[in-house]
Amino acid sequence: MTVHPKGAQARVLLSSVFGPYAQDDEFGSRRINPMELYHNQVTRAQGSFSLRMFHRSWGLMMIQRNISAPSTLLDFPTLDAFERELTSHSYDIVGISSIIVNVGKVREMCRIVRRLSPSSTIVVGGHVAAIPGIQHMIDADHIVRGEGIAWMRSFLGQDPAAPIEHPHIVSGFGVRAMGLKVPTTEGGAAATVIPSVGCPLGCNFCTTSAFFGGKGRFINFYDSGDELFRIMCEMESSMKVRSFFIMDENFLLHRRRALELLERMKAAGKAWALYVFSSANAISKYSMRELVELGISWIWMGLESPHSSYAKLKGHDTLTLTRELRRHGIKLLGSTIVGLEHHTPENIGEEIEHAVAHETDFHQFMLYTPVPGTPLYGEMKEQGRLLDVDLADIHGQDKFNFQHAAISRDDSNRFLDWAFRRDFERNGPSLYRICRTTLEGWMRYRNDPDPRVRSRFAWEVRSLKSAYGGLLWAMEHQLRRTNRAVSAQIHSLRLDIGREFGFVSRLISVLAGPALLWSSRREEKRLAAGLTYEPATIIERRNWLEA
Repeated sequence: MTVHPKGAQARVLLSSVFGPYAQDDEFGSRRINPMELYHNQVTRAQGSFSLRMFHRSWGLMMIQRNISAPSTLLDFPTLDAFERELTSHSYDIVGISSIIVNVGKVREMCRIVRRLSPSSTIVVGGHVAAIPGIQHMIDADHIVRGEGIAWMRSFLGQDPAAPIEHPHIVSGFGVRAMGLKVPTTEGGAAATVIPSVGCPLGCNFCTTSAFFGGKGRFINFYDSGDELFRIMCEMESSMKVRSFFIMDENFLLHRRRALELLERMKAAGKAWALYVFSSANAISKYSMRELVELGISWIWMGLESPHSSYAKLKGHDTLTLTRELRRHGIKLLGSTIVGLEHHTPENIGEEIEHAVAHETDFHQFMLYTPVPGTPLYGEMKEQGRLLDVDLADIHGQDKFNFQHAAISRDDSNRFLDWAFRRDFERNGPSLYRICRTTLEGWMRYRNDPDPRVRSRFAWEVRSLKSAYGGLLWAMEHQLRRTNRAVSAQIHSLRLDIGREFGFVSRLISVLAGPALLWSSRREEKRLAAGLTYEPATIIERRNWLEA
């Protein structure tokens, strides 16, 4: 690989694609696909109860932390901010990261760099690099497929195999619910830890697995529990956190590393809460006691379909598993695919009802989507079933981009929307569900003999004693008009919380509830009028000296 002439002295600009995002525009942004993961893919049918937040460009943060060159990270820029950065400073390298749907924005940013900073070397990475023929769509000097830290280190003349330094990442920011911005407190949000990228299970539709090597492959940044423990201790100290979002496609699959981390946590008396991704087959390798002691508080688990052939689900009763996890206070985000090959208009309703019956705290629904770069995309191309769909619309949250054997493109949208609505109709707001699971965990473990376990559940239940009482009161009263069954369930939970935590909890509930009901109803009107949310631009410089 060639090295940039200036090596580690090269000035580097790392940028995500420009906003705004939650609108239909000529560059590929779509109103249906905003820069809000939870609202977009999980709680979008829940109206003012939808959990809304933004997440930083973690890949760019990892790259910036692991290069010694003077660098600027520009996250969520406007076009004006991007142009201003290029004209205010001289950059030798401009790195642009994007997902596939934003290829039009990448193209425009490359044009701007060529015009305003013609001597800059343009490097494009992220999932957009998986598009077949991407080199003919954009004017870039280098297109990086897969893990970008080693590539950028090599390009700057650094050791690509040097140990990975982990940046301090707040998992989410700009959190909103029921028309209000959730106050930011030190340590209030989880810290994000990225132990590895890719997933060896290699489901045919999985973009992440395909991008980082495919089935049987993954890239470990940290192979041992000792390494993870050290990083988490650093974050605990500097960020004042005690919860961690472990951004690993299947964290519990790496049992040795997880159990090593558990032993270190036990030895140091750490009562941390961990939010992880994991598959049913990986979860089943642990006892409930091991999961609880490890601090597993939340799991994103693929449910896909009871009739799918994916190895991660084979032989597992996910209904029983999810019920058991929730009984132990472990909150769940279930993920179901709509429009698998065996789905028909006659059976898809039953499949969606099966998904909803899991009563997970959150539920993601995604269309079966052949995304460029995945094995599924190759299969559909070979079969001549790909439709002529703009790349900006291949994201699994609107309509099919392939010819399904039994379901039309328009019907795919109708079934997807119905799945979200049905989950909300039957199970209620996710904010209510997490309160229910949290209380269940507290009731089971409040007197546990392990002080770490008691401490974690006492920490997790703290919001039930205060803010959540008002939220539940408002949800109960707002849903009386539209869903009396769920309203009654929320009422029952609110009474249980009041009995458990006493007079102050009940008082907060009735005092804060009416104000939250008002803000929630106001938010419903604003959303109906077209209100959208956008992340603010963030600029971070490292190893920086003004030229």
